[in-house]
Amino acid sequence: MNDSVRVLRNIIDNVENVMVGKRSAVELAVISLICNGHVLIEDVPGVGKTSLVSALAKSINASFRRIQFTPDILPSDITGFSVYNQKTGDFEYRPGAIMSQIILADEINRTSPKTQASLLEVMEEYQVTVDGVTYKVPKPFMVLATQNPVEYVGTYPLPEAQIDRFFMKISIGYPTNAEESYILSRFQLDNPLEKLMPVAESSDIISLQDEIRNVHVDKSLSNYIVEIVSQTRRHPDVALGSSPRGSLALFRASQAWAFYNGRDFVIPDDVRKMVIPVLSHRIMLKQEAKLKKINPVEILNYIVSRTNVPVVN
Repeated sequence: MNDSVRVLRNIIDNVENVMVGKRSAVELAVISLICNGHVLIEDVPGVGKTSLVSALAKSINASFRRIQFTPDILPSDITGFSVYNQKTGDFEYRPGAIMSQIILADEINRTSPKTQASLLEVMEEYQVTVDGVTYKVPKPFMVLATQNPVEYVGTYPLPEAQIDRFFMKISIGYPTNAEESYILSRFQLDNPLEKLMPVAESSDIISLQDEIRNVHVDKSLSNYIVEIVSQTRRHPDVALGSSPRGSLALFRASQAWAFYNGRDFVIPDDVRKMVIPVLSHRIMLKQEAKLKKINPVEILNYIVSRTNVPVVN
């Protein structure tokens, strides 16, 4: 195991000290981070979404801000604004909440579309523009947005074009009975998050982001990725399939998963592993499919099962 892979695994192990029994969700969040991507966490309240993001920020010694989205929050609260300084006669930029490395956008679907757009623009461009002046966000930069999948009253669902900007969509889920009992004993006297110490630095993440781009992807596997994504556009139950951004995300995620497993080349299993978290939120179903209670995961599993797996020499 090389030093870079060891750093990556140390981060995941460290976050798992807080997120009991949720290694898969932690792995996907960290994979998204080293792919320079953002994550949409869709889950019910109380399963540890905030703890996951806080633990991740602490583990890499990164600056962290939580933005609680409400209907009255303004775009300037996110991006910042200019204030006139009477002493100097100039306008000064006051940074908004987005000027941090790890951002928790809590309940993003509870704010207005205009405010949502201000956040998603930063996610795409990695910069904000206030009064014609551009300000870069710090690196590494990652947004983890949460939304409750069962509460829709008073919410503003994200448009498909904006959901597509999230690299992955993950779900944490309820713990098992044994895990929940262990959580009770772990949290009886104090919160493990408060004692969590960094195991890496922000500079390590930037180095990892560069390294994974060198993981080899055979041409046959690139074609395999394209074929899977293109089938989402042809499936009879799908109204809108994945965009080319989805193909690129699946390509990058496969590289990162191979790297995490100590390889400098991608195999078909890496691609299959990443299909659901990378593509499930990029598929819009037809109304008839929704009435039949068909979900994107079922469709993707069907597509993967029917797609010829390339033989990589």
